[in-house]
Amino acid sequence: MSDLPFLRQLIIVLAATISIVFVFQKLRLPTIVGFLLAGVIIGPNGLQLITSLSQVETLAEIGVVLLLFSIGLEFSFETIVSVQRRVIWAGLLQVGLTILLVLALTRFFGLSIEIGIFYGFLLSLSSTAIVLRIYNDRREINSIQGRLASGVLLFQDLCIVPMMLLLPVLGQSGKGSLVSIVWAVAKALFALVLIVWAARRFLPRLLHQVALLRNREIFILFVVLICLGTAWLASESGLSLALGALIAGLVISESELSHQIIADVLPLRDCFSGIFFISIGMLLNLDLLTRDFLTPLMNLLLIVGIKSLLIFAVFWWLYGSIRLAVLLGLSLAQVGEFSFILAKAGINYKLLTPANEQLFLAGSILSMIATPFLIQSVHGLAVGLEAMLGASPESTSAGETAASENVAQGHVVVVGYGLNGQNLARVLKEVGIPYRVLEMDPDLVRCAKAAGEPIFFGDGTRPEILQQAGIRQARVVVIAISDPAATARVVSQARRLRPDVYIIVRTRYVAEIDHLYRLGANQVIPEEFETSVEIFARVLEEYHVPRNVISLQVDLIRKEHYSTLRGLRLQGKQLDELNQFLVGTTTDIFSIVGASPVVGKSLEEVDLRSRCGATVIAVVRAGKSYHNLGADFALAAGDMLVLLGDHKALDDAAQILNPQTNVDS
Repeated sequence: MSDLPFLRQLIIVLAATISIVFVFQKLRLPTIVGFLLAGVIIGPNGLQLITSLSQVETLAEIGVVLLLFSIGLEFSFETIVSVQRRVIWAGLLQVGLTILLVLALTRFFGLSIEIGIFYGFLLSLSSTAIVLRIYNDRREINSIQGRLASGVLLFQDLCIVPMMLLLPVLGQSGKGSLVSIVWAVAKALFALVLIVWAARRFLPRLLHQVALLRNREIFILFVVLICLGTAWLASESGLSLALGALIAGLVISESELSHQIIADVLPLRDCFSGIFFISIGMLLNLDLLTRDFLTPLMNLLLIVGIKSLLIFAVFWWLYGSIRLAVLLGLSLAQVGEFSFILAKAGINYKLLTPANEQLFLAGSILSMIATPFLIQSVHGLAVGLEAMLGASPESTSAGETAASENVAQGHVVVVGYGLNGQNLARVLKEVGIPYRVLEMDPDLVRCAKAAGEPIFFGDGTRPEILQQAGIRQARVVVIAISDPAATARVVSQARRLRPDVYIIVRTRYVAEIDHLYRLGANQVIPEEFETSVEIFARVLEEYHVPRNVISLQVDLIRKEHYSTLRGLRLQGKQLDELNQFLVGTTTDIFSIVGASPVVGKSLEEVDLRSRCGATVIAVVRAGKSYHNLGADFALAAGDMLVLLGDHKALDDAAQILNPQTNVDS
């Protein structure tokens, strides 16, 4: 019966987890914030539904291991190598400047250098789980701020490795000789290298052999064994459980089975990581907040102020855009989940006292809770700050500004040089239509300029940048960026500057179509619906619907702003006209392959008219057309038959002429 108290606590935690996920998904808020609040409420400092943390913390440790394992799976060594040099610089500057500034503040208040560096570690990390979840929900994960935030968060997550290695050094400062400290770090690094080498050498082969068993249960158990086993080995080597799990994930990510592993581990990860965040909330002492709410509030303002200002300065310096710097500054201004892991380890090394831990937890949890609201209001703040500071054409050089005055009349302004922008530019160049491209990624701009593209670094949401791109002389503006808020602003600014310019917008999402049309777009092309259009066009071709009829339906769908695909009904007159085209008699062309059963037979023997209702009106053979065919006309391989009939008749004729090409698999 000794297990019953633990079972009771587990039931309470699981019930809280399910309730929070349900409620916060309805409210479109990150569930991590709900987990933290739930921990505060049900914990020993709240309603005391759970009084002992030891058993819950055991589950939380497993959650941390699975969380870091899945993060390693999603990132992989290839992702690390592919991170842009400028993003690495941004992450390095952000982490380094945060540590230096926090160190200076702690030294001002009389704390030791070791504690100041440790506090800098805690403050330098942001929440990967919260930020990427919010960006994904806001459909900004593929925008430039989404890509940059992902890169910086990846860099921060990798910084956990040297930070965890340095904790024993910071904790032993003044307690051991320099030689012993260096020896401890060397042993940890050697263990780390040995684990990575062994994992990369043996794990992919073992995974492949287990996958050959085709037993899903054994496969999942083996993945969990790898995750927990590598974490245990790292812990036994003087490293942390979390670091070992991250290494295991990074190694396995190189396997072709990584996507299947992510799918299998995800439910376990979400369950246990929820328990981890709930356990963090349980650690918060509500008495501290009730007695002195001002101190945690000041900590919150200090955390958000330091991080947002430093990140703003870094990205303004690297990218020259106030809007982008504000977006990233406030998006990454919270404390991350890895900071909690560092904080728990720091207590063991006497780098954090219980009282300071409570202050840190209070400020960190408040920063996480504030993050969704900061990101929700960040676009308005960015626009307001740009207007307040005034329009300064820092994104365009004087030479580029002068060149904009001499741009050819009737050119195309392309905002965004991603895959769609590059394909459009290639086609425009081939047909000789002048164009100019605006792009926010300076590395991409540099490479494209070296290739001779008329591309300029600039933020298309700013009216002065659009003017420098020659929008007053342009005939068409094409907006091909993956940022919904920025797309809407570019449309609005372009329409205000040029009421008569033709604006074409690419969007990923259906919900933006009507809004963009109201802002002044002439054509909105949603990617998901264009894929649907291509699919049904191919299906209709397979059923021998004439191309002009297919084109008619495609044009009708686009003209009606994809109403039929959005679940809206067309007007009755339009449907009647469309049905007349679809059910009417038409023609199509069929080629006779060498293995066709009709090769060598006469038209009378094939007898398509009586068998399926189709009529042969002409045959093209070796480039020569034969009309007024007699019943004795013999068919040969390679003949092109022109048939007349309705769609069903033509489809049946295809089965007769070339049955082997239509056999079901």
